[in-house]
Amino acid sequence: MVVDDHPMWREGVARDLTEAGHLVVATTGEGRQAVRVAPAARPDLVVLDLQLPDISGVAVIQGLRAALPQVRVLMLSASGEQQSVLDAVKAGATGYLVKSAAPDEFLDAVRRTAAGEPVFTPGLAGLVLGEYRRLAAAPEGRNAGPAAGPAPRLTDRETEVLRLVAKGLSYKQIATRLGLSHRTVQNHVQNTLGKLQLHNRVELTRYAIERGLDD
Repeated sequence: MVVDDHPMWREGVARDLTEAGHLVVATTGEGRQAVRVAPAARPDLVVLDLQLPDISGVAVIQGLRAALPQVRVLMLSASGEQQSVLDAVKAGATGYLVKSAAPDEFLDAVRRTAAGEPVFTPGLAGLVLGEYRRLAAAPEGRNAGPAAGPAPRLTDRETEVLRLVAKGLSYKQIATRLGLSHRTVQNHVQNTLGKLQLHNRVELTRYAIERGLDD
């Protein structure tokens, strides 16, 4: 689903996605309508503008994830400001790309986001990882969520992959580092998410940092 209040931009993105072989199930220029339409359209991924005329992109993310907890959200925004990025990620966005990105870069971001891999405009990944570390270091961060109890048993390989996730490596980088296929790395991440009762790699990264696996 494509959500953007500029018709030409919205139609252009939808066209690029369709030509690349993706099925666009809905398009809209309003945040509230996106939240209303999503349960029926059931998109796997939403390409979402941060600035909308009725409600903020952050509010849309929250509404989308309440209706469809497994949905992936790729922010496509004209703003590259740090606070905008952090607000979007905290709300549950899987990735954040500025609109100045090249078409090939955008389509690659869509594919990676659909696979559950966090994707950020160059220079922003370190910012996001730094924020996770700050939150994990806060006293309240250590007493919340699955990390508060005994750690579920992970295999040595799952722990190894989790450690590299916490370091901010992409699936491709992890696969190269460990001599595995991209699909195998994805499977390890999905198995780990299930064991830890987490929903996405954003939560997984924070969990790993809280456990000190980013050292």
